[in-house]
Amino acid sequence: MGKVIIINGSPRAPRSNSKEYGEIFSSYYKGQADTFNITKNNHKEICSKIEDYTDILLVFPLYADALPVTMLNFLKVLEENPPKNKPKVSVIINCGFIEPEQNNVCIDMVKLFCKQNTYEFNSVLSIGGGEAILGTPFKIFVKWKIKKLGKSIYNNTPENLRVTMPISKKMYLKASTNYWINYGKRNSITKSQMETMKIE
Repeated sequence: MGKVIIINGSPRAPRSNSKEYGEIFSSYYKGQADTFNITKNNHKEICSKIEDYTDILLVFPLYADALPVTMLNFLKVLEENPPKNKPKVSVIINCGFIEPEQNNVCIDMVKLFCKQNTYEFNSVLSIGGGEAILGTPFKIFVKWKIKKLGKSIYNNTPENLRVTMPISKKMYLKASTNYWINYGKRNSITKSQMETMKIE
């Protein structure tokens, strides 16, 4: 029976969309699935547990067309502390763009890491509009694809999966702009302030 270690590489791990994607995966996966959030101080601890699993599922958001620094730092430590038995590697990646193909370069980075460190790359789910989709009726599409990902990992039948919201880019941009304006209002930040480089 397959055992999956879900590694959440979001900088906002405890309150992130990546956390919810991991929880959805766990609810559908037929085998055992355990989740670990990457922190500044637990890299080696997670590395020491990996050899007990058949599969690694890396879950993280796209950051500037690349891996978030949280995940990058973890992979550096994993490279220096490889497990005796190397599990297969799968990925759930989400981005704020509506087009899931925006994740492709980042997925290639993970594949390169696997090739250089002799891990077998298995399956990937690339999510477009990942910051918003969980709060819409289109969440069901994500759940279907995550369920399919779980089957592919459990049965060791690699899949390259994608999902996004079935709306036009124009409609998505309008909705996302309104979302961020309202988000700013809740935090006493104006639209003009958000358009500057002074907001952290």
